[in-house]
Amino acid sequence: MRKPDRRVVPTIIGVSVVTTLAANGAVLVAHERTRPDLSTRAEHQRLVAASGSTRLTPAAVAPLGKRLDPHILVAAPTALPADTVAEVRGLKGVAGVEVVDAVQAMVAGRRVGLLGVEPSTFRNYTPKPTAQSDALWRNVAAGDVAVSFTMGSDGGVELGTQVPVGGEQRPETRVRVGAYATMGIGDVDAIVSRTTARALGVPAANAMIVSVPKGKSGDYVKRLKKVLPKQAKTTEMNPSVDYPKAEKVPSASGRVMTASQVRTVIRAAQTRLGWPYVWGGESEAEGGYDCSGLMQFAFAKAGIRLPRVAADQARAGWVIPYKKAQPGDMLIWANDPTAPGYISHIALYLGDGKMIAAPRRGTVVQVQDVYTRNMKGAVRVNPRHAGGLAG
Repeated sequence: MRKPDRRVVPTIIGVSVVTTLAANGAVLVAHERTRPDLSTRAEHQRLVAASGSTRLTPAAVAPLGKRLDPHILVAAPTALPADTVAEVRGLKGVAGVEVVDAVQAMVAGRRVGLLGVEPSTFRNYTPKPTAQSDALWRNVAAGDVAVSFTMGSDGGVELGTQVPVGGEQRPETRVRVGAYATMGIGDVDAIVSRTTARALGVPAANAMIVSVPKGKSGDYVKRLKKVLPKQAKTTEMNPSVDYPKAEKVPSASGRVMTASQVRTVIRAAQTRLGWPYVWGGESEAEGGYDCSGLMQFAFAKAGIRLPRVAADQARAGWVIPYKKAQPGDMLIWANDPTAPGYISHIALYLGDGKMIAAPRRGTVVQVQDVYTRNMKGAVRVNPRHAGGLAG
């Protein structure tokens, strides 16, 4: 049996929630698509399916309000008590709380993190280009699914097509892909309205997103644990990556990779040369690798555990300027036009301007010349910290 992908909302959601939606074997194949360079709101609309091409009538959504950064995800197997949600809203310093439905689901044959949301209010917690797109949120409100930019461009899920979502307790449902839009929440690759989520059998109101003062997420996680039910779990969402202005490479004896580990990581990555790019791939079981799956595989051979997606792997050590990079460092890029600054691509630096990467759909794992467009630097991996992030 094919090993399921692990591009999923972490175990915070819980096994009982995961089993709500069953695996479905359908995998969509699309033609090669180039990544557009979108810099204006009008250009962003090219990632939204035309409303007229669906039998659903686009629903009205509220205009964009004050945007808030999402900092903490709370999730439980069942609905969070209303009085608990109210108590969290009332905590001093909490800027906003958005109740959502959360599950690990099979969408177009891929296991991904899926949220059921209220389009009119959830949009305020998303990256600016996504938040500003009225057409995107009208499509979601009308019953479409919005998938992440990488799931569309590299996962082969075509805009405007009908994709299957399977359920153990309900017949398979086909939902139109209404938009490509990364929500800026690691491991969440699909968004539907809460009405659609009900039809799919997703647990209701079992999660919430909390916005707190910048740099205080860790403190608020501790405070939330005191008021939440025991079965509820909390995690920081996308803590910011520190892009240092100083060019001094950090010195941390005992907390960086040894020379032996560096050699092992590079040799392991080289054994994957020629393997196909497969979105969500992290082992031979998937028949190939994506960029972060390749990093996870290579570093595991040196006994270093990395989190699964590029945005989290970018926090596995110190971010330093590319010109200070050494063999064994990871290189990171923010290529996603729907979530500026969100790390969406990663590769392994070999030295002398070369890297090993799993570039995109339609290619294979290969040695490439390093390019600096949209690059955010290099990551000097801290094995101990990386393992902590991996959970």
